[in-house]
Amino acid sequence: MIMNVSEFRAKDLGALNTELLELLKAQFSLRMQHATQQLGNTSQLRQVRRDIARVRTLMREKAEQK
Repeated sequence: MIMNVSEFRAKDLGALNTELLELLKAQFSLRMQHATQQLGNTSQLRQVRRDIARVRTLMREKAEQK
């Protein structure tokens, strides 16, 4: 699930949008696990949140280029 920025940059706008939706679903799932005390590794929440920010930033950059 963890991706480098270079891997995100290689994707086009449509693939980034798909990736964003997957990350948002993962974030929701992790939040629910955390709320029900089932999440063992809480650092996953932080990593997913940062990946979402990376994808949104790259989407904005690519939209500005066009």
